[in-house]
Amino acid sequence: METKQLGKSGVYVSAIALGGMPMSLRDRPTESESLKVIHRALDLGVTFIDTADSYCKDESDKHHNEKLIHKALQTYNGDASNVVVATKGGLMRPQGNWTRNGNPEHLRKTIRESFEALGGNKPIDVWQYHSPDPDYTIEEALTPASEAVKEGLIRFVGVSNFSVEQIKQAQDVVEIVSVQNQYSPWYRQPEKDGVLKYCEQQQLTFLPWSPLGGSRRHSDLQDIKAIAQLAKEKGVSVYCIVLAWLRSKSPCILPIPGASKVSSIEDSVRAADVKLSDEEVQRIDRET
Repeated sequence: METKQLGKSGVYVSAIALGGMPMSLRDRPTESESLKVIHRALDLGVTFIDTADSYCKDESDKHHNEKLIHKALQTYNGDASNVVVATKGGLMRPQGNWTRNGNPEHLRKTIRESFEALGGNKPIDVWQYHSPDPDYTIEEALTPASEAVKEGLIRFVGVSNFSVEQIKQAQDVVEIVSVQNQYSPWYRQPEKDGVLKYCEQQQLTFLPWSPLGGSRRHSDLQDIKAIAQLAKEKGVSVYCIVLAWLRSKSPCILPIPGASKVSSIEDSVRAADVKLSDEEVQRIDRET
């Protein structure tokens, strides 16, 4: 599969990644099915997997997805030595809800727990601050990540749900390789708020979360005429067209579509070979 450099790290990863979240929420598949999904992704050349400490049912289930991914890598029959796992910390799951926690002591604790959940024998490839907590400054929240890099617990640092100003504040604390913000045909804020342009200027990898609109919207893709027509013309799914559209929007974009079925990751990977012309991209832009 085509590869892309992760930020300015010198590390190259697959142009289509695997998002692990659907394999660990309340309606998650069985562990055996999830392992099949991850193994199939690796077979197809995926070398970047996105996870988080909060991809779980609730606080009693914390770090579920990280442990699942580690198990998948350990049980894979092929070579997984070049797989990069990007996790996140800073969200809590009380009673299955989502709340922010940028307390530096909490982040120090959860970084250590993520390190252990992912095997505990090498640095976390990428650790991302999941969402800014207004109760703590960016410097306060990212100082634990900076410390963890020096301690050898983290290799690279990223941020998620950050504005341009917040990214700049983060860069004053620690070197950043990635930004993970929401971006899809229904949510094009990164084009408007300057985050996408800033990532290009700074050579930061942009990871669009919920690239297909999430579980509530992905089925509506068929209703976007330009996307449906292009899918028919190119003989691929509407999901492939959206991932190709995202990749066409900026060279810094690396889609991280989630999957809980083997067929889903197989379909997503096909998007790496789908090329859209400027006119085709504009057709989609006009309808979204």
